[in-house]
Amino acid sequence: MKKLFLLLCISVMINYMMAQELKSPNGNQVLIFSVNNVGEPVYTLTYKGKDIIKPSKLGLELFASENVKFGAEVKKEKEPKTSLYDDFKVVDVKSTSFDETWQPVWGETKDIRNHYNEMAVTLNQKSTDRNMIIRFRLFDDGLGFRYEFPQQKNLAYFVVKEELTQFAMTGDHIAYWIPGDYDTQEYDYTTSKLSEIRVINEKGRQGNLSQTGFSETGVQTSLQMKTSDGIYINLHEAALINYGCMHLNLDDKNFVFQSWITPDANGTKGYLQAPCTLPWRTVIVSDDAREILASNMTLNLNEPCKIDDTSWIKPMKYVGVWWEMITGKSEWSYTYDVPSVLIGVTDFTKVKPHGRHGATTANVKKYIDFAALHGFDGVLVEGWNIGWEDWFGHSKDFVFDFQTPYPDFDIDEIHRYAKSKGVKMIMHHETSSSVRNYEQQMDAAYQLMNKYDYPAVKSGYVGDIIPRGESHYSQWINKHYQFAVEKAAKYKIMVNAHEAVRPTGICRTWPNLIGNESARGTEYQAFGGSKPNHVTLLPFTRLIGGPMDYTPGIFEMNISKINPSNTSHCNSTLANQLALYVTMYSPLQMAADFPEHYERFMDAFQFIKDVAVDWDNSKYLEAEPGEYITVARKAKGTNNWFVGNVAGEKGYTSSITFDFLDADKTYIATIYADAKDAHYKTNPQAYTVRKVLVTNKSKLTQPSAPGGGYAISIFEMTDKAQTKGLKKL
Repeated sequence: MKKLFLLLCISVMINYMMAQELKSPNGNQVLIFSVNNVGEPVYTLTYKGKDIIKPSKLGLELFASENVKFGAEVKKEKEPKTSLYDDFKVVDVKSTSFDETWQPVWGETKDIRNHYNEMAVTLNQKSTDRNMIIRFRLFDDGLGFRYEFPQQKNLAYFVVKEELTQFAMTGDHIAYWIPGDYDTQEYDYTTSKLSEIRVINEKGRQGNLSQTGFSETGVQTSLQMKTSDGIYINLHEAALINYGCMHLNLDDKNFVFQSWITPDANGTKGYLQAPCTLPWRTVIVSDDAREILASNMTLNLNEPCKIDDTSWIKPMKYVGVWWEMITGKSEWSYTYDVPSVLIGVTDFTKVKPHGRHGATTANVKKYIDFAALHGFDGVLVEGWNIGWEDWFGHSKDFVFDFQTPYPDFDIDEIHRYAKSKGVKMIMHHETSSSVRNYEQQMDAAYQLMNKYDYPAVKSGYVGDIIPRGESHYSQWINKHYQFAVEKAAKYKIMVNAHEAVRPTGICRTWPNLIGNESARGTEYQAFGGSKPNHVTLLPFTRLIGGPMDYTPGIFEMNISKINPSNTSHCNSTLANQLALYVTMYSPLQMAADFPEHYERFMDAFQFIKDVAVDWDNSKYLEAEPGEYITVARKAKGTNNWFVGNVAGEKGYTSSITFDFLDADKTYIATIYADAKDAHYKTNPQAYTVRKVLVTNKSKLTQPSAPGGGYAISIFEMTDKAQTKGLKKL
């Protein structure tokens, strides 16, 4: 008995001696890595001395190379060892530090600091002589780690059955979450304790055109949490390349999350060939919610830009016919007279138009005129190409040809007219999730865009993926999204992908990926509405990985005034819609409403005209998930600042200083705010506009209504005559 006790003590001591410590540059974050008594890799994370991640295991489970599922067949032969989670020993540890400042092509700031301490642990699996490296990077704002597989004889080709990465929480935290789903992120967020996720999921999830849940405790990343002692924790991934998207599955008895990778049609999580790396798993931590929003860790974990000449990548503000179709005023389709469409066979010049087509030459010209008059860069046209009569609900591979317009859309005339007005057209490619069809036509489609000088494309992936059995976020389809971005770069085309996988910072490497949807956007305001706190949560969740094409700027909230059969109501005030141009960062921003609605509120519309889409600096002034966000941003290459505040269901009284302004200058601030009686339900269009003088010593206390907010444009005073009649704030 004494001998056994002595052996156990020696084993524990050896394990303790092998523990490796890594600290962040400022020392606040501390990672401890070790291999336990059965050879399992384990890590912990603390922040300012407080436990953030309790001992959590790392590793993967593989299929045997002879035992991969193909349909219903499984070859039952003797399997080699399939675990990559035990029987390891540490054979090498390399520690380095890195500190650089790089400039993004576009972004929230002109300069981004990439400063971390790194530890690369090489593990050898004793029974198989297979090597795996776990690389940890610890930043002041959090942890990134990934699995790496060097070239080796005993692990060349392998198939991932499951990734077993754990994130063990320290308690029953508050979580801001959407259900785990292989096909959509278009959910309203739920705020609850971790222990309540199962019960809420069991009650049923919101409907969508394509959705595939996998667990009653499964959630999606980016997952935002808050501990009982005020620590904010965000779990996500970075550099999702050639692998399935990571979800999180919760053991709600012990509050341990485990990675849950989106499988392909065969049920496998990844086909890999060494040498290779997996995406980074990220843990952003702070006791200040503003620091979560300001974190650049996700971008920093991606590779530098791979496009040599980026001069053609330019942020844009645009308008378009999209909201007409979303609200039901117009339609994407051209006719009701064809029961099905055969591309190359159906002749649309011989059918009767239904008269509700939105993408007509005459209608699009109105938007071009509006864009030119008010200084917008582009016009997006959806429904221009044939196929919309028969595009959804069938397992149909060849839906659109991306080159043939409807008879009432004159692509040559539109090109001539837009060019004469100094406006760029934005292409739309709805793939209807027929990705093979899109890939086959991609070169021709991009060549057509080059011919007609379209600098950007909005792509869509509505409906179930074709071929059948694949989902929107598996390794196979993620490789397609990446292929489309890289192919577009060869044609100098910017990509705004909708319904694609949520971004993970790849826009640093491929900055022509100028926007994504990948969340519940503004269109849901016309489908029944989103919760008023939705826009106070998206920056903490969806936007952690990259900008969102949220399509804000809705001034007419009562959709029945547009389409009497649609009784939806936008759950925000008009001032809230203005603030979104600042709080919802994107280098691609749409003024989504109809021109005639903006013409009714031209004093408020002025803010949309003025606000920038690219920035030299960003300051997060106030933030609390689900409650409020206040952001100040400095426009690229100017001394102009813009401030935005959005509030949730309770409203919020904001209190800010203007200490971000230059000390020796006076500015004219135009404040667009909720009126005293404004409310997202009862009086959403009540707002005020006032001008005041501000300096860096000025202070503002400004109430925001429930579902409301405020926006401020701040321009440097260049002429004393401009100050006539204005008071100092």
